[in-house]
Amino acid sequence: MSSAATNPSSYVFNHTMVRVKDPQASIKFYTEVLGMKLITKSEFPSGKFTLYFLAYVDKVPESEEEKKKLCFSIPGVLELTHNWGTEDQADFAYANGNKDVGRGFGHIAVLVDDINKACERFEELNVKFIKRLTDGSMKHIAFIADPDEYWVEIIQNPTTSNQAPI
Repeated sequence: MSSAATNPSSYVFNHTMVRVKDPQASIKFYTEVLGMKLITKSEFPSGKFTLYFLAYVDKVPESEEEKKKLCFSIPGVLELTHNWGTEDQADFAYANGNKDVGRGFGHIAVLVDDINKACERFEELNVKFIKRLTDGSMKHIAFIADPDEYWVEIIQNPTTSNQAPI
């Protein structure tokens, strides 16, 4: 056993990766609908895939080295992985974790400043809703779907409402 020590209290949850069929549609959704910023993109021709890293940041650094340092030093990063060619396959779809087959992954969640106004905005943008605020018994959360049908839970930020969502 190694005598080197590591301190789990210093660990930080960094990112979640989901595979996407059409990276341009997904990037548009996460940047224009949800307000994230695309920080960096890395292509891997030998593996025929591209990685896109997005997050809620005030500013994206200019140098590629600083962009990558940022991606791997903050919490709450979303990594979109595009396997080349999937965008050209009409009937191709990833399991989103909420279908009858392949259940597992459930959703990511985004805090918003005003859940009612955010949901109105999503309606205006023709975003697909999985659950509206008026649906079901939990009237304080909504779920929308990204272009690959991954669910995104929309939650009122408790720092602006002074109450937790559940």
